[in-house]
Amino acid sequence: MAVKRLQDDIGAYLTEQDRELVQRAYVFAAKAHEGQFRLSGEDYIEHPVAVARILSELEGDAHTLAAALLHDVAEDTDVTIEEIRQEFGVEIARLVDGVTKLSRIQFHSRMEEQVSNLRKMFLAMAEDWRVVVIRLADRLHNLRTLDALPVDKQKQTAEETLDIYAPLAHRLGIWRFKWELEDLGFRYLYPEEYRSLAKQMVAKRSEREAEVAMVISRLQNLLQEHGIQADVQGRAKNLYSIYRKTKRLGIDMSQIYDLLAVRVITATVSDCYEVLGLAHTLWKPMPGRFKDYIAMPKPNGYQSLHTTVLGPLGQPFEIQIRTREMDRTAEYGSAAHWKYKERRSDQSFDQKMSWLRQLLDWQREMTDAGEFMEALRLDVFNDEVFVFTPKGDVIDLPVGSTPLDFAYRIHTDVGHQCVGAKVNGKLVPLSYKLNTGDIVEILTSRQSSGPSRDWLDIVKTSQARSKIRSFFRKLLREEDIARGKTTLEAEVQQKLGVKLADLIDAGIAGNVLRKLNYPDLQSLYAAISYGGISAVHVTTRLRDEAAKTAPDLLPKREEAPKVVPRKPRGPEEAVTVKGMSGFLVRLAQCCSPLPGDPIIGYITRGRGVTVHRLDCPTLMSLTDTERFIEASWETEVRASYPAEILIEGVDRPGLFAEITSVIAEMGSNITNATARGNPEGTARITIQFETHDLDEFKKVVASIRQIDGIIGVRRVFGKGR
Repeated sequence: MAVKRLQDDIGAYLTEQDRELVQRAYVFAAKAHEGQFRLSGEDYIEHPVAVARILSELEGDAHTLAAALLHDVAEDTDVTIEEIRQEFGVEIARLVDGVTKLSRIQFHSRMEEQVSNLRKMFLAMAEDWRVVVIRLADRLHNLRTLDALPVDKQKQTAEETLDIYAPLAHRLGIWRFKWELEDLGFRYLYPEEYRSLAKQMVAKRSEREAEVAMVISRLQNLLQEHGIQADVQGRAKNLYSIYRKTKRLGIDMSQIYDLLAVRVITATVSDCYEVLGLAHTLWKPMPGRFKDYIAMPKPNGYQSLHTTVLGPLGQPFEIQIRTREMDRTAEYGSAAHWKYKERRSDQSFDQKMSWLRQLLDWQREMTDAGEFMEALRLDVFNDEVFVFTPKGDVIDLPVGSTPLDFAYRIHTDVGHQCVGAKVNGKLVPLSYKLNTGDIVEILTSRQSSGPSRDWLDIVKTSQARSKIRSFFRKLLREEDIARGKTTLEAEVQQKLGVKLADLIDAGIAGNVLRKLNYPDLQSLYAAISYGGISAVHVTTRLRDEAAKTAPDLLPKREEAPKVVPRKPRGPEEAVTVKGMSGFLVRLAQCCSPLPGDPIIGYITRGRGVTVHRLDCPTLMSLTDTERFIEASWETEVRASYPAEILIEGVDRPGLFAEITSVIAEMGSNITNATARGNPEGTARITIQFETHDLDEFKKVVASIRQIDGIIGVRRVFGKGR
């Protein structure tokens, strides 16, 4: 009997008191479902018992198992949630209520309804993620018994599973659910492809099993020689992942070599790395195919070492190495933390689930269904794109990755020295979103000054973002500190008529530091330099603090400084075109380059050389590549350049005045400005002003971002104005 098997399953890990709770829930559910049958003809109670057994494989807690047994009672019988609360308590009633609500959600509706339903699911997860795990187990058992349903219902359920539930299991890291949900969904949605692939899999797997056995034997012997206790086992890929790989890469199954792999389970993290080294003494590792998910875990908490080697027969072979705890997390994902929900909080688990809370906070601001669905695909149901190097090597990246992510995946120096990119032979902006099959070429220059801070807003991968941040931390911090200090000293002297050192000695600067949440002066100086905060804003805070705590430090009268405007010099003096002199040089109006922007010249018949930003969209339409010519900025020439920004903020009195005041205080001349509000209570403000270079422009933007109510500031070019 199914319930007897359930009791046997939970007997190994639940207390007698917990087992009694599960038994009470079973008796209650069996009575409520008495006389009900499934389409397959079996007693209905067999379904909730099967769901509970699936959860017991993950060692689900007693409350979760009880809720699983009761999950259809409120939906399909006369029993109410209130009756369940009286009989089993608030927690179990809340879980049952959550699962009942989720069971009513249909994901095959139009997009707006899908978004609404997904929001409901994520909200349920945020309140108690066990609700969704029960729902996943419910869906898994329904798939196992899907033969009883009509074909159209089978396909609808399968499609919903592959689109929503399997990716959700992946995001929660519950691989046991993910693999079976995918393969069963694949079987019913694409039955012919499933049967064909399964047949090929059986034939091909038999060819590889001998090689797997050889690998396992050699590795086990080597580990024993070095005194390392570990389990070495074979692992097969699930059919759906193989199917997707053949579709993504446009290949057939005969070209896939990692159908089987070897997994090594060790006792400690240090053993993992030792096993890795020993494996590489047996078989040659393939370049670029090592992934350290122990040092850099996946968002769902997955940790493991992955390396691909050339096996005994000369074909690529994957080895996965992890500890027993990591293996448990890999198999059970979030469900590895059942115990913390009942007994105590777990900070590491809360961090792993923080993506969900962040998603909910963000999605409340979303009004466009398409934008929300796109964000879900990137942030929750993330997939990969496969692109090629010019030599034909395949590089896999997250969906939404850019040429910069590609460059940093190749090598740190390639990323740091990147000045442009070509995709499929054409110049593209560095913000271009890569697609599967793209051939990507990175243009580099040893004269490059390194990455731009704007890149942090462009890159998709944490790897690229980490390397960019590391560059600035290691190479530019001291320079930032010196430059920021000089800027602040000059601003304080000019606006307040006192020395910054006097404010520091009086403790005024320290008070301001604490209020601005900077740990020390060096961090503040660096932030001023790279645009994290403006010297104008800091000076204002210093003035206010001094007026309250040490008014005698400030002069009795503040005289406005006399500014002698510098005569602008033309752009033809600020740009050097390689190998040419006396040519008419003009800056392209379509992208309005500023000193500091990577640039390139284009020889225009009868009009000299037009200088574009290297990521200018107009360059994509210029097919005569022989007319491109190197161009660079003449750093000693100081001229004024037009720039334009679009600001979005909360529509409130005085916002426009504050923005224009900040720009004026930064020493920039405003040439045009427009503002308009909208019914949603926000304002869009477009401002054209003159600036000397990219650094100065960024400082203006950073200062505007400090103003209360600012939602976003972005640079505008050409027709985007």
